[in-house]
Amino acid sequence: MIMQQYLHNIVIVGGGTAGWMTAAALSSLLEPRDVTITVVESDTIGTVGVGEATIPDILAFNQMLGINEAEFMAATDATFKLGIEFVGWGRADSRYFHPFGQHGADMRGIDFHQYWMRSRLDGNPAPIDTYSLCAVAAQADRFALPDPNPRSVRSQLRYAYHFDATRYARFLRHYAEARGVRRVEGIVRNVRQATDAEAIAGLDLVDGRAVDGDFFFDCTGFRALLTADTLGVGYDDWSHWLPCDRALAVPSAHTGPLPPYTRSTARTAGWQWRIPTQRRVGNGHIYSSAFLSDDAAADILLAGLEGPALGDPRQLRFLAGCRQRFWTGNCIAIGLAAGFLEPLESTSIYLIQEGISRFISLFPAAPIPDIVRTEYNRHMRTEFEQVRDFIILHYCATERDDSAFWNHCRTMPLPDTLNHKIALFRETGRIFRYEEELFARPSWVAVMLGQGIVPTTFDPIVATLPSGDVAHSLLSMQRAIHTAAEQMPTHQQFIAHYCAAQAA
Repeated sequence: MIMQQYLHNIVIVGGGTAGWMTAAALSSLLEPRDVTITVVESDTIGTVGVGEATIPDILAFNQMLGINEAEFMAATDATFKLGIEFVGWGRADSRYFHPFGQHGADMRGIDFHQYWMRSRLDGNPAPIDTYSLCAVAAQADRFALPDPNPRSVRSQLRYAYHFDATRYARFLRHYAEARGVRRVEGIVRNVRQATDAEAIAGLDLVDGRAVDGDFFFDCTGFRALLTADTLGVGYDDWSHWLPCDRALAVPSAHTGPLPPYTRSTARTAGWQWRIPTQRRVGNGHIYSSAFLSDDAAADILLAGLEGPALGDPRQLRFLAGCRQRFWTGNCIAIGLAAGFLEPLESTSIYLIQEGISRFISLFPAAPIPDIVRTEYNRHMRTEFEQVRDFIILHYCATERDDSAFWNHCRTMPLPDTLNHKIALFRETGRIFRYEEELFARPSWVAVMLGQGIVPTTFDPIVATLPSGDVAHSLLSMQRAIHTAAEQMPTHQQFIAHYCAAQAA
């Protein structure tokens, strides 16, 4: 009979979104009688709290926890998100939409965008955005939940959320504590290592208390107290591809209809986000300090607000990249402790979620086999690199030459993996998904076409089809999509009926 030992005492160091997502997920699967889960955090240490926009994968996380969507949205001031509008990225006067749902419908096993490229050659001026229900509904400020009937046009809808990240962490804290998670208020003075230098034994707090554990999660943000300061794990710097290293964030008041999408507007040396929650609009300016001063960045941010600022801009400094290892010994880095990729495509919370989910799928016995750590690190490295490449695409696929920053981005050397994808699409119009890659074909197509990477050829099979047949199919899709969008309530109406925010 095989006798196995198990982890009995898990310690999460740091709260915020990363810490409480970890605690909530583990508490939903583990019984308190089997495993003790402790979160060590201090109210005196602030959290970054800029990750207010998400991607559709968060629905699966919340569903795993059994969270009621309307209750969660009301508690976190959440709104719906159908995609991202990009302004000024390909050219200073350009605009396109990256929808969460698909474009049109694939026909005869051939991707829809191949048919769109054929129709464009035949004189069709309609942007590919107009064949996406998510894009059309978003631009009309309308929203409805997807129809479960696959024959319905509304079945194409995919959505995520905008929410107050601080309120989300608080919501998950209540969830986790109700399932037995213990919270310890305190500041870590010292991290004690085990006999094995790559393992952690416990924490000593400033007030003299000790917190011991079998396994630790480092959710201490950029400091990476356990992973970097204690275990000495290095950091891979990707700033040569992603030169932005600072952000300014400020909330502002609403001034009009509640849009169901994020907006990203390219600026002189970076970009500005607009994220609408129910009570306010989150705004931020991500920029490169090598090309723009802090004062100039603040002026650009405040000048670009649509409503009055509700505070002073708050600065965040960062270095794009990731840890050389995510799981070392008995410690996993989650969130900013694991790495930082700017929130251009709202992937920060996804990478937290993926780090937690992969640990759960590999949940180890004790002692921990090396192959488990190796597999975890391989997977998370791949996730970070794939997201990195997709973000770099936005910078390098530009025609802008109006500033030193954009000249640098347009001409910088690229990772081989990204070069291959761009070259394949430019020559053939084809995109393939590798190793469970987060961003699927419609996302790559939206950004490449939106920023001016237009293939020189399209599918030869589509080229043989009669022009009239292709035009008729696309027109039918376009009409069905616009009719479906017109029948939806406004986003504001849907929110008021479904998940109006709780009183402050």
